[in-house]
Amino acid sequence: MAENPEKPVLLHRQLNSTADYTEALDVLIELARHRLRIFDYNLEDGGYTTLRRYELLRTFLLASRSNRLEIVLHDSDYLTRFCPRILSLHKQFSHAITIQETTPQAKAIYDPFAVADEACFLHRFHYDSPRALLALHDIEGSHVLIKRFEEIRAASAPAITATTLGL
Repeated sequence: MAENPEKPVLLHRQLNSTADYTEALDVLIELARHRLRIFDYNLEDGGYTTLRRYELLRTFLLASRSNRLEIVLHDSDYLTRFCPRILSLHKQFSHAITIQETTPQAKAIYDPFAVADEACFLHRFHYDSPRALLALHDIEGSHVLIKRFEEIRAASAPAITATTLGL
C-alpha cells in the first residue's frame, strides 16, 4: 500500500531554552491559518514585546477577517504594562482578539500552551521552566489542549477591553 504523499508528517520537537521556545512560538504563529489560542501565565516569556511577534500576529490577523486570536492569562498586568504592541493589535482588531484572565479556581494551572488551528501546538511543561514540546500536525494532541483551553477560558473573565469606557 502506497503512502499518501500529501499527508503532513507528525513532528514532535523537544525544546530546552527560552530562545527555542520563543522561536517555536514564531513558527506556530506562522502556521496558524484561522485560530490561535494562547494560555500563559503573563506573556513575559516568549517574545511578546518584540516587533517580530507584533508583525507575525498582525500578519495572521490581516490574512482573513475571520481569523481569531484568543489569549487567557493568569495575570494581565505584564501585558498592560510592557506589551503596547499587543494592546495596539487589540484595539485595531477588537473583533478578532479576546484577552481574558483566569479566576481563582483556575490559578493552579501551571503549564502554558498555544494551539494553532486544530493541528499544531506548543506546550511548555511549567511556566518557571523553558522546557517545552513543539508538535506539528498532531491533531489528537491539539484537540486535548483545545479542550483544556476551553475549560480554562470558561474559568476566566474578560481582562482587557479594546476601548476605554468612561462616564
